[in-house]
Amino acid sequence: MKNFKPTTPSRRHMQVIDRKMISKEKPLKSLIRPAKSNAGRNDEGKITVRHRGGGVKRRFRLVDFIGEIENVKGLVNRIEYDPNRSSFIALIHWGNGKKSYVLACEGMQESYTIEYGANAEIKDGNRLELSLIPTGVKIHNIELKIGKGGQLVRSAGTSAILMAKSGDYVTVKLPSGEARLINCKCKATIGVLSNFENRNIKLGKAGKKRYLGFRPAVRGSVMNPCDHPHGGGEGKAPIGRPSPVTPQGKPTMGFKTRKKNKPSNKYIVSKRKSNRG
Repeated sequence: MKNFKPTTPSRRHMQVIDRKMISKEKPLKSLIRPAKSNAGRNDEGKITVRHRGGGVKRRFRLVDFIGEIENVKGLVNRIEYDPNRSSFIALIHWGNGKKSYVLACEGMQESYTIEYGANAEIKDGNRLELSLIPTGVKIHNIELKIGKGGQLVRSAGTSAILMAKSGDYVTVKLPSGEARLINCKCKATIGVLSNFENRNIKLGKAGKKRYLGFRPAVRGSVMNPCDHPHGGGEGKAPIGRPSPVTPQGKPTMGFKTRKKNKPSNKYIVSKRKSNRG
C-alpha cells in the first residue's frame, strides 16, 4: 500500500495500491474497445441503477476468460492495470504468435511462462479441466458451463478450493463459503488472483468516488412520499415501517432475494455462511 503526506485533508486519509510492478505502457491497441457509459440507464433511457454516471472515460480490455489457445507456451510480457476490474491483467505472447490478455495471478511477473490444456503442469497461471486438478489446490476464473468461459472467482485477491471429486462433478468451495458442484469438464485457472491489497484502498475524498462513476446517494427518509416509501412526515420522522424497503417497496436488510425454485439450487452442496454474529 502507498500512503501520502497529509498536505490536504483528503491526502491525510488516502491509501492506494503501490503500482511499481505495473507497466506504464499503453494497452495493446488490438485488444481494446471503446466503452460507453450508460449512466445506469437501460435502452429506453430510464434509470435502472441509481447513483451511477459520469466518471473517467475507460477503454474495455478484451480479456480471454475461455483459454482457447491450448498446448502452446505463453510468455508474460507485462502486468497491466485494468480500470474495468479490481485485479490486474497480464499481456501474454503465445508461442504461435498470438497475443491476449488474461487475469494475472499472484506470482506472475515479466518472463513468467504459462500453458493451457491437458498437458499443462499444476502451476499458478496454468488453465486446465477441473478433473485434472488435484484436490486442495486453489483456483480462480472457474467455468459454470463447458466452453462458456470463466464466470466465478474473478475479483482481486480471491480464490476457490477444489474440495472433492465424485463422478462427473467436483465440489468447489467458493470465497463466500458456498460449496457447489461443477462439471469436471469445466476449466479453471490455478492460483490466487492478483492485487490482494485492493480491499484496503481508502479513497480519501468524495471526488475520487466520482472519478469511478458513482453519484451521490440521497436518503429515502428525506424524500417526498411520491419519491420513496420512507419519505414524508413532519421533521425527522421514522420511516413508519417494520423494516427498511427499496424505492420500489421491496424489503431489504436481510431479505432473501434468491428464488426458492431456481434450477441451479440442486448444485449447491452447502449455502454460503452469513458474516453476522
